[in-house]
Amino acid sequence: MLSSPLHALSEVLPLAGIDRLAEHLPQAWIEEALEATGSASIRRRRLPAEQVVWLVIALALYRHQSMPEVLATLDLALPNGAERVVSKSAVTQARQRLGVAPLAWLFGRTAQSWCRQDAARHAWKGLSLWAMDGTTLRTPDSPENRAHFGAQAYASGKIASYPQVRAVSLTAIPTHLVGDMVFGAYGQNEMLYAKTLLEDIPDNSLTVFDRGFLSAEILLGLSLKGMQRHYLIPAKSNTKWERLSGTEDDGLVRLRVSPQARNKAPGLPEYWTARAVRVVCSNGKIRVLLTSLTDQRRFQAQELAECYRRRWEIETGYRELKQSMLGGALTLRSQQPQGIEQEIWGALIAYNLVRLEMAKAAIAAKVEPTDLSFVRALHILQHEMIWAVGMAPGKLPAHLIRLRTQMQLAVVEKRRGRQSPRVVKARPTRYIVRFLKKDLN
Repeated sequence: MLSSPLHALSEVLPLAGIDRLAEHLPQAWIEEALEATGSASIRRRRLPAEQVVWLVIALALYRHQSMPEVLATLDLALPNGAERVVSKSAVTQARQRLGVAPLAWLFGRTAQSWCRQDAARHAWKGLSLWAMDGTTLRTPDSPENRAHFGAQAYASGKIASYPQVRAVSLTAIPTHLVGDMVFGAYGQNEMLYAKTLLEDIPDNSLTVFDRGFLSAEILLGLSLKGMQRHYLIPAKSNTKWERLSGTEDDGLVRLRVSPQARNKAPGLPEYWTARAVRVVCSNGKIRVLLTSLTDQRRFQAQELAECYRRRWEIETGYRELKQSMLGGALTLRSQQPQGIEQEIWGALIAYNLVRLEMAKAAIAAKVEPTDLSFVRALHILQHEMIWAVGMAPGKLPAHLIRLRTQMQLAVVEKRRGRQSPRVVKARPTRYIVRFLKKDLN
């Protein structure tokens, strides 16, 4: 069983310099998640709730295998002499019994703990660095998914041939660990999702936003609550302000809150102030960044430009999750909304597990976590997890040393930026998209 090596590992003597996998996702957290959400198994089953949690996480790591194949590969089912093979229907029923709540609870618990690890090591001028951005995930075109999540509608009246989930995430810039995410119906505006994430942003932090989130309600909701919660966001081409002090390249400006925004949020002031900094980006374009970091000596313009550049690296995190880890699959697996939500939480935990191992390997290699190749690290972890199945506890310490050493081989030669330009999405087809059977297993 996948959990057996993790549990057995907690019983062996710790070795210097080794972070045990059980310290990443201990069995106690899984049991706590099940108890907190009332999902613990009462009957003795081949697939108790604890094993199903690991199965949902593993489904994201082994996207090109069906559920029964993942179950067999990692030996997740409890032994039963009368029945050696667990049927696909039994796996589906086990996932339905588990539900969504335990995975959502477990993601919140793990993300909070993992993002705090080594936070001081990656702080920038005493501030933790975060990025908020939005994305979408495609689901199989079942009537239930389409009714629950909805789909993109075009000006021509056509509707996309697959339902989509809209999501907004809060990601740690130095490690690319996902600190929090909210997702739901495609038709809901990203701004509404973003507002629900503001309370989870820690004190003494700088959050870098895409310009689509330029809103007084969001930015003031962040900076006026808590302690030292700052923002950095590019201005839009039509953003207007009145200069209060400083120069055109770096000065304090006053922006007016629109009447529409004040009607929606009566607590907003009529005006708000920010620092406007004109910077030259790595691609040669000139941008104006708005920020609540008003100390020009401590936070210089080019340093702010570098923070904004690092925000763009978060875009690769979505690519790693949706293409590298999920194998470029056309859609997620599940035909039901509950299964989709469960699958997303499991994928986020799996992604963070890979990223956490990369962060630990980066410390040993004396490089930054973003200097490691996610694809190579993922492949190493996939193979090592299979090797760990059935391994004797006495061999686990040496096995983990080998894993960490292999992870260090994923160091890339230099920091990579965007290698290809943005492209226009393909026009929707009026015909129903047919899925391969393996995409639905």
